[in-house]
Parts: sequence; C-alpha cells; structure tokens
Amino acid sequence: MKILNELLQTIKPVSITGSTDKEITGVNIDSRRIENGHLFVAMKGTQVDGHRFITKAIESGATAILCEDVPEEKNDHVTYIQVESTEDAVGKVATLFYDCPSKSLKLVGVTGTNGKTTIATLLYNMFRKMGHKVGLLSTVCNYIDGEAVPADHTTPDAIELNKLLARMVNAGCEYAFMECSSHAIHQKRIGGLTFTGGIFTNLTRDHLDYHKTFENYRDAKKAFFDELPKSAFAITNADDKNGMVMVQNTKATVKTYSTQSMADFKARLLECHFEGMYLDVDGHEVGVQFIGKFNVSNLLAVYGTAVMLGKKPEDILLVLSTLKSVNGRLEPINSPEGWTAIVDYAHTPDALENVLNAVHEVLNGKGQVITVCGAGGNRDKGKRPLMAQEAVKQSDRVIITSDNPRFEEPQDIINDMLAGLNAKQMKKVISIVDRREAIRTACMMAQKGDVVLIAGKGHEDYQEIKGVKHHFDDKEIVRDLIKS
Repeated sequence: MKILNELLQTIKPVSITGSTDKEITGVNIDSRRIENGHLFVAMKGTQVDGHRFITKAIESGATAILCEDVPEEKNDHVTYIQVESTEDAVGKVATLFYDCPSKSLKLVGVTGTNGKTTIATLLYNMFRKMGHKVGLLSTVCNYIDGEAVPADHTTPDAIELNKLLARMVNAGCEYAFMECSSHAIHQKRIGGLTFTGGIFTNLTRDHLDYHKTFENYRDAKKAFFDELPKSAFAITNADDKNGMVMVQNTKATVKTYSTQSMADFKARLLECHFEGMYLDVDGHEVGVQFIGKFNVSNLLAVYGTAVMLGKKPEDILLVLSTLKSVNGRLEPINSPEGWTAIVDYAHTPDALENVLNAVHEVLNGKGQVITVCGAGGNRDKGKRPLMAQEAVKQSDRVIITSDNPRFEEPQDIINDMLAGLNAKQMKKVISIVDRREAIRTACMMAQKGDVVLIAGKGHEDYQEIKGVKHHFDDKEIVRDLIKS
C-alpha cells in the first residue's frame, strides 16, 4: 500500500484532478483485475485502447486513473493524473509501488535475436549451483529461486515484472537474470528498472511485423544499452556486426566476447560430438554438454557475465562443465535404429542456419540431414521464404509443415515458404500440413547415422490454431514414434 503522491515522484504529470493524498492498494493495466483502492493505468496498446475501460475500472473500485486523455465526465471521488505517455510512466509508477525491487537485486538483462533464453537460463542455473538464491525471467518459464511461475511473454508487462522482482527480493534472491525482448524495450516494459549489467547476443531479421524495418528493430535493442547506468556493465558480441553499435552510446563499462578475434573474453572450439564439446576459454580447457559454434558464443557470454559479477574463472568453468542444454534447444533424442532426432526452437533464418551448422559440425559428412520446419502465422511474412531457403541449403531432405498457424491457413503459410525455392531446390522438398504426420514421415525416412532436425517449436507444448492452443509437443511425438 502506498500514498498516491509517492507514486508520482518520478513522472511529470500534465495535469492532476483530485487529491493525491490517498492510499493506493494496487496498480493495474487490466480493468478486469481492478479492486478497491487500485490505480488503473489506461494504456494505448497495439490491440486495445485502455482508455475505453476507465469507467469499468472505476466501477470495480479504482480510486485513481493514470491516463493520456482525461474523460469529459469525471467521478468526484476519483483522482485523474494525465501524462503524455502512460507507456513511459507505468514502469516508473510500478517500480515505486513495489519498493524499487531491482535495486535490491543484481539484475542482468539479455537482449538480441537468438540465444537470450539459453544465456539467461544458464546464468540462473550456474548461480544457483554456486549457492545463491536466484530469479529468472524467460520465454520458457519464470523462476523465483526454485518456484516456477509460468511465462506468457518473453518479458511481462511493467507491473507484473515489478511484482515478480519484488517476490524475488522477498524470497531472498541476490541475482536475477532476464530476457529483454525488442517489444519489451520498445514498449517501456522495463522502464524504471535498475540493471547491474546487460548482454548483447546477436542481431538478425525478426519481428519485422511489429518493428517494420530492421533499423527500428536494431534501435529498439540498442535503447536498452543506451539506458544502462554508469555503474553497470555491458557485454557485447564482437563477432556480430552490430555488436559495437549496441554499446556506442552506453554509459556502462563495455566488455567484449568473441570466438574469432581479440576480445576481453575469448573461446575456441577444440572438439565436437553430439554429447558435447571441448573448448578453450581464456586459455583454460573445459568440456561442456552442448554442441554448435553458436553455443560457444552463448557459453562465453555466460562466462564473461559471471566474471563481471565477481566470480573466479576456475569456479565458473567448473560449474559450466556440469550445465545441460536448455529445454527445447538443440535437444537430442536417440533412436534404437541409430539415427538422432534434434528438437530446437529455431524460428528465424539465422537460428535455423546456426542449428544446421551445429548438426553438420558433428556429422562431418557421415550422415544425412532431414529437416522439418514451418513458420508462425500472423507474424513476419518476409522471413518465410528465407526459412525454406536456409533449410534446403543445408539439408538432404526438407519437410515443410505447420508451426503455430494462429489465424492463418496453414497451407497459405507453407505456400509462402515454398515461393522462395526454385525448381531444383523443390526436388528436395515435400510439404505436409499435419505437423505430427510430417515428423512421423521424417523419422521413417531416417537411416542409421542420420539426423532429423525438428525446428520451430522447441520447448512449446502446444499448437495454436484459430486462437485455440491444442496440446502438441515435438519431443513427445518423437519419443512415441521411437517406442512404437
């Protein structure tokens, strides 16, 4: 509970109508969750304008409204705070309501196109193994130390985010690691938070349905580093052409990591098998239970972050050798017939390229690659033909299938993918709309020594069709096929 005036300290209201000397029992952007004494924040979202629900919020007990447009008809018992942007204000207000939880944690954000989940989750697992209480905010699941809290978005809204961070503080967490999506940065969902550090992974085409241009997408990521305080550190991937662009205006201490050139943190791949890799990390040899050159970069980012958080290199590498792959990221399933299925979340052209590279690094020309992939509905259509091209480039056979079609027809999405292929490439490809049947067909094609890559869904255990989520787990399907 807070006095309304306390919550307005870090924002600049355009106007205030009513008393600010009143108790606020909660802050919410969803009118359906409003209770007596709440502050309702009217957000102009991408789908719905929250200003439409001000009356409903007041009927449910809201005693204060934070809005951009003040209603003509006002309730005498309600305080109206007008601001230029509720999107900009909501994080600052939520932070104060929950007693600035990020200041009581060592909070590290991870942003980039690929690798966010892996890096954030490995840092969470590493610091827990080192004996700390730790929080995690990720695509797969949020954790308050050992307690799982299901995740609906890469980054929750600003209020839910501060609520989760406050729960972490109350649970005694010292560290928190979180994925920071471009949407969350652009929509100011992380506004008002204090970060100890930030990590940049890489930047390739994604989310252009939302950002419209690659430059807008890049700038959204860069804004995260622009806002880091002088006391923070920024670790960037020197192997990515946008790596130094990300940190060119940051006030934070900049550190680089690389697998190709001189950097503050450096690693190289010595040996690779499906069971794992041997690496040289800053002159120390270590065995890890991961595959793929892109995972060398991910592990290096984890190593560099742990060093910046004060851990000794030898202790970091010891724990690094015990960590396992994140759920649905290059996850192998071995068949009795001697072929291997690999389930991965790869849903961008670059991610698919990285995963296929990793598979070929291990196969070394000794087996065939059969790839099953699709593309999500109601998302960036421009990447669909690119996904198909990437799959065909490094696979012996490709089955184009349904992913999460959402409100689109699966066959239309498949046609968009196939449109990127020429007649020669099409000889490698078949399309099967039913994803279960596509996976079954790929597994039937596989011979001893082959790899079946099932890309696009990874950890997801559902398929979204016409707004309804149906249970669907790629790993379950493969395991059932192997048993039958």
